[in-house]
Amino acid sequence: MKKPTWVVEKERAKRAAAAETVWLFGLHAVRDALLNPARFRLRLVVTRNALDKLAEAVAQAGIEPEIADPRKFPVPLDPGSVHQGAALEVKPLDWGRLDDVAAGGEGAARLVLLDQVTDPHNVGAILRSAEVFGARAVIAPARHAAPETGALAKTASGALERQPYLRVRNLAEAMETLREMGYVLLGLDGEADTEIGTALAEVAGRPVALVLGAEGPGLRQKTRETCDRLVRIPFARGFGSLNVSNAAAVALYAASRT
Repeated sequence: MKKPTWVVEKERAKRAAAAETVWLFGLHAVRDALLNPARFRLRLVVTRNALDKLAEAVAQAGIEPEIADPRKFPVPLDPGSVHQGAALEVKPLDWGRLDDVAAGGEGAARLVLLDQVTDPHNVGAILRSAEVFGARAVIAPARHAAPETGALAKTASGALERQPYLRVRNLAEAMETLREMGYVLLGLDGEADTEIGTALAEVAGRPVALVLGAEGPGLRQKTRETCDRLVRIPFARGFGSLNVSNAAAVALYAASRT
């Protein structure tokens, strides 16, 4: 019996995910990945100078490094990547199910949801802020969002190894799941009537998910409609704006104070 097309596509996607690897680069990102017991490590390429700086982490990870000539660094990185003589090929992290992380993850019941934020530098910075302010996870759609990459890991400055970054099939469905779990969904919109501090004070003590859209387009219509409330970060003057990573940091700080 021939399998339905959707079954074939799902199996193909699973095989592709199983085969996917990521090259992390830079001393900080590589060191943190070496020290993360949840990381499946495949290949470590370092210069002798970088190996001296990573010696303790390399020994703890139990991986055999490949020594490379700094003038001919044999790793498929984007031109201009500042690798500092260290690159590590790994499997992407698996943080488990959304409802498990949201219900019982570390930190306060605070989540960050990203609606089509594709810039890895922005997502890396958001992961760093999420770790600093104790969010349980950063959640993004599986498509049209920044994947786990070396650039993202380097910007996250180690947070990628510790801060759950979950990719979901459908963001609106994930939001509905979180609402059923008791989360209040606050979407950030610069033109909203309610300030974020006011909204957070009104739901103090309840789990909160902060929903942010990409710079420019903002939240998609379906995402906006699925939020419980739209809120804004107040500005000192008549016009002002923050990029999405800065807005996430401000929102997370406000949420941490309630």
